[in-house]
Amino acid sequence: MIHFYQTVDNCVQTLENPVPGCWISIVDPTAQEVQQLIEGYGLDSGFVRSSLDEEESSRIEREDDQTLIIVDTAMSEIQTEETILFYTVPLGIIITDDYVFTISLKDNQVLRDMADGVVKGVQTRMKTRFVMQLLLRITAIYLQDLKQIDKTSYVMEQKLSSAMKNKVLIQMLELEKSLVYFSTSLKANEVTIEKLLRGRTIKLYDEDQDLLEDVLIEVRQAIEMSNIYSSIISSMVEAFGSVISNNLNIVMWKLTVVTIIMAIPTMVFSFYGMNTANLPIPDTWFPTLLSVVLTVTTAIVMLRQKK
Repeated sequence: MIHFYQTVDNCVQTLENPVPGCWISIVDPTAQEVQQLIEGYGLDSGFVRSSLDEEESSRIEREDDQTLIIVDTAMSEIQTEETILFYTVPLGIIITDDYVFTISLKDNQVLRDMADGVVKGVQTRMKTRFVMQLLLRITAIYLQDLKQIDKTSYVMEQKLSSAMKNKVLIQMLELEKSLVYFSTSLKANEVTIEKLLRGRTIKLYDEDQDLLEDVLIEVRQAIEMSNIYSSIISSMVEAFGSVISNNLNIVMWKLTVVTIIMAIPTMVFSFYGMNTANLPIPDTWFPTLLSVVLTVTTAIVMLRQKK
């Protein structure tokens, strides 16, 4: 799907047809739309296909009058009421003389925020500034998702003491895997931004350079946060395994106590139910009383041992 946007009176508006200085957003394009980008707009076919490759890493490449910037963006999907999956997808940014193209396999919050005017001061005609603001928003989404991961891990931590199933442990492992994805993608984005900061690929004005430095600071902060959260969750996962094992041992101990207590009356009445001579006090009330006394005594002894 292809959409056209342009800043009019400091507001991002949707256009029916592209005009010079507009932003062209492409999300999950069809084969015909890909062909239109290559033939109609003259985009490099390798740039377009690289932007649509899920395994493409963050990088910068220049070919003739076109510049390709690929960065990883954070994504999140709600799997169940209690589980959120975090991952990353590449976003291709192609800068030409007339347009700025963004190409992505999936719609994401970054593109929606840019199109809906959430990011203030967006000027599509100022292509370099627009790209810097796009990178800043991508980093902001990373920080937002990292905070969400931290909140989710805190909720899981509250369930730690009563955890009995593997469900909570699996959720924590999913969060840990998400942090690995984030950390790897952020480090690749950091290298790309550092290359942009040198000003060899695209020309940077003073304000653009200041904005890009802010982006780099935010990226490094996100990397540090992901490393810290990853260490915390790794420790929690180990604790979860120990707690689940300990809770299981407690349950098995309780079942053992119940089994032993229930076995005492059975043993007593089994002896008195046999045709055996010389049993003491072979009356009905005695084995009943004996069973009760032995059962209570055994229960008290085992409960004291637990304490």
